[in-house]
Amino acid sequence: MRKSWEIATIALSASLYAVIGYASYLGIFTPMIGVVRFWPSVFIPAVFAVLFGPRVGGISAAIGIFISDMMIHGNALLSLSVGVPANFVCFYSVGWFTDKIKNNSRLWIIMAISEEIFLVFLIAITMKIGMLSPAVAIAYIIGIGIALFFTILYGFFWSKNHVLMFAYNTGLLMGSLIIGVGIYLFSQIFVLPGGAQKLSLEAIILWSVWTYATEIPFMVALSTPIIVIGNKVLPKVRGE
Repeated sequence: MRKSWEIATIALSASLYAVIGYASYLGIFTPMIGVVRFWPSVFIPAVFAVLFGPRVGGISAAIGIFISDMMIHGNALLSLSVGVPANFVCFYSVGWFTDKIKNNSRLWIIMAISEEIFLVFLIAITMKIGMLSPAVAIAYIIGIGIALFFTILYGFFWSKNHVLMFAYNTGLLMGSLIIGVGIYLFSQIFVLPGGAQKLSLEAIILWSVWTYATEIPFMVALSTPIIVIGNKVLPKVRGE
């Protein structure tokens, strides 16, 4: 891809990610269930990562989340140390997996489904030991359940792209873990937006699960049809 085309796609993806993310924060696209705030804009860098490569996906997500963070909480250090690396790793990984894994066997979708089911069990455990309230836990499980439905639908019946389903889940798990660990470490030294400080180790699990459960349904359900259409349209646009 030409450098000018790469820069343009990064700018477009970052802009869309920041604007739709901020609109979600304002409540325009964002339903609320208890303390759960969904983040539907994650589907945007996922689409760009798959269609235009991991570098486009990772860099645009890092820039986009930084812009939206500045508009939402304004803590540049928190964004640069947690949000930016988490988004870069997540969406670079999504693009990397779909680009590098050529064997589109059913093993990949089985692994994707296993990741989703594992998170459901983890949520159930955290609810049982009192780390999550039943209402919040149910909201998370519903989110992952929606993702599981679309993973099966797209993986087995429609697009049949098993690697793509694996890439979504694995990339987001990596990014979610960075969020969980990063917020915990940040809180040990600095005050988080909202005043929290020195979170317990449980926060790593809670923030990681929160990020994954509220984002995976949008990444799986919305990115795939756009990618399928894009794979048909882009060669014509490029004259291939």
